[in-house]
Amino acid sequence: METIFSGIQPSGTITLGNYIGAMKQFVELQNEYNCYFCIVDEHAITVPQDPIQLRKNIRSLAALYLAVGIDPEKATLFIQSEVPAHAQAGWMLQCVTYIGELERMTQFKDKSQGKDAVVAGLLTYPPLMVGDILLYQTNLVPVGEDQKQHLELTRDIAERFNKKYNDIFTIPEVRIPKEGARVMSLQDPLKKMSKSDPNQKAFISLLDEPKQIEKKIKSAVTDSEGIVKFDREKKPGISNLLTIYSIFSNKSIPELENEYEGKGYGDFKGDLAKVLIEALEPIQKKYYQLLDSPQLDEILDRGAEKANTVASKMVKKMENAMGLGRKKRR
Repeated sequence: METIFSGIQPSGTITLGNYIGAMKQFVELQNEYNCYFCIVDEHAITVPQDPIQLRKNIRSLAALYLAVGIDPEKATLFIQSEVPAHAQAGWMLQCVTYIGELERMTQFKDKSQGKDAVVAGLLTYPPLMVGDILLYQTNLVPVGEDQKQHLELTRDIAERFNKKYNDIFTIPEVRIPKEGARVMSLQDPLKKMSKSDPNQKAFISLLDEPKQIEKKIKSAVTDSEGIVKFDREKKPGISNLLTIYSIFSNKSIPELENEYEGKGYGDFKGDLAKVLIEALEPIQKKYYQLLDSPQLDEILDRGAEKANTVASKMVKKMENAMGLGRKKRR
């Protein structure tokens, strides 16, 4: 059975974009693949974090993974910092990564722009991400389009390591969903929906209350034409809403265009809000049941134990390949 690895940072509440671009795929894939789903908390500290809030976010994200449908009997769910092999692999892979490669990373450019001082981890964290993936002999990495550059770097570094040392790494492929891979901001449909957006109206989180969802959808940017039609170039706002509506209603975009022919944006937005509220209700119910439960800790403990077993074996292979440690005399 082929292996899948993917991770999400615990840096805020998961949005519809995170769900559509990643978590929805996870639920579908766990039945067909050997899946490792990770809460990448070591990546989160490349930017300032409040320690108490970070711990809350880690637990919240773990509960959300399960609430959206991850089955701990089918997939391995764990916290990155509870598996030391990730940091160990990250350092070794950093030593075969070139500075120029890291400086070209789009996310580094975006997050460092306009700042007087930038921590070294923000520049060097891609090799940690590479380690996350390679530790589990990953065949497929399901991600949104914004992570494609990092996956290309992962493949380059894995091939470089294999060529320079022993051929120990599987070269992973990227898996991007055909629709909804890039859910856009509700306030600026030309940029990606982000949980870190300072404008709270720009995104819908999986934990938003019904009134919040309704208010955010009603205030979503569209255009003055008033025609429900998909056109990413000329009508990015309504096209973004159609994409979201299609995914949560299981109706095709042409079906929705026909359904709302002759109707205005008011009717369309009102119905979309209802669809989202109905879809998120069972997720939110399960989330709050799990959040403070011993069951969540048991699942994460089992996940860390399994991940540690697999990842530590790969770290040992990496160390042997690079000549680290000592060969014991018997």
